[in-house]
Amino acid sequence: MRRIGIIGVGLIGGSLGLAWRKRMKDVEIVGFDERAVLEKAIERGAIDLGASTLRHAVSESDVVVLAAPIRAIVVLLGEIAEHVRKGALVTDVGSVKGPIADRAREALPDHATFVPGHPMAGSERRGVEHADALLFENATYVLCPPEGMSEDAFETEYGFFVGLVRSTGARLILMQPERHDRIAAVVSHLPQLLAVTLMNQARDENAKDDAILQLAAGGFRDMTRIAASPFELWRDILLANNGPVLDVLASFASRLQSIRHRVAADEIDAVEAMFEAARSARESIPRNTKGFLHPLSDVYVYAEDRPGELLAITRTLHEAGLNIKDIELLKIREGTGGAFRIGFSGDATADEAANALTLKRYTAYRL
Repeated sequence: MRRIGIIGVGLIGGSLGLAWRKRMKDVEIVGFDERAVLEKAIERGAIDLGASTLRHAVSESDVVVLAAPIRAIVVLLGEIAEHVRKGALVTDVGSVKGPIADRAREALPDHATFVPGHPMAGSERRGVEHADALLFENATYVLCPPEGMSEDAFETEYGFFVGLVRSTGARLILMQPERHDRIAAVVSHLPQLLAVTLMNQARDENAKDDAILQLAAGGFRDMTRIAASPFELWRDILLANNGPVLDVLASFASRLQSIRHRVAADEIDAVEAMFEAARSARESIPRNTKGFLHPLSDVYVYAEDRPGELLAITRTLHEAGLNIKDIELLKIREGTGGAFRIGFSGDATADEAANALTLKRYTAYRL
């Protein structure tokens, strides 16, 4: 592999460029975008050179990455088709896979391979100026092998591309586009719509009683955090994944109606069973990545609310030679402290971490 072409050098495209430039010194990275964006990307080291045309960016590239919004990716597949070199691999970063895979089958020549991709990472900030070589560390990166190809065969035949993705620090998972879109509808698209609906419900109720939003902290604030997401991003997602989204909305509406009936009928035991089933299911959710994948081994540690406390915890682990894979502040009240969840690559490492922290008189434990 000699050259990578990145079409769209924004946050995701720029971060991929930075990650690959850091780890693959002998590969040339070419970007295509607006001139001002390319100048910033070159200045930051995300690309080696900027292409003035799509043909220049694509024709000599062994791997072509379409790092653009979903609608733009669909258009770009047609525009690059005549320029893709024989044996090239084309991939994308869109968050819906089915429609993009369908368009690729129609548009791209037989001498090129299309591998749909979805790096499940991002930031509230946009643009190459906010790109980060570490953006994909421990994030799930979904790839969809060509239709009819087994996962083992894909990793063997396209090992160079699998290695390219893993070199970003991401954790790879393989699945077909339709399965990806069904899962995304349940764990990403439905929660977004529910957060928007819940927030609008509270807003309307607040018009009748302005104490509602004043008390909307804690769990309510956590549940509605994603309601602040820009619609510009979600327009394409909802249009592209329309079928699975409608299916999961209908299923959820039925469940909501069911719990309403049980509450109205005072069937409190049935409601309790719903709570228990939800609690049990939630305990099985992976806590380690920004997407769906197998969990890390976690250690929970209580910490006082004082300057330098997190530094002291991480220093303790550093001195013990233990590598942190993920860290999350679970809850905190000002002045009282809180709990950190710290993820490690395996149970043995997590056990060592818990012991090291306990020796430093921290309350640290594993579930």
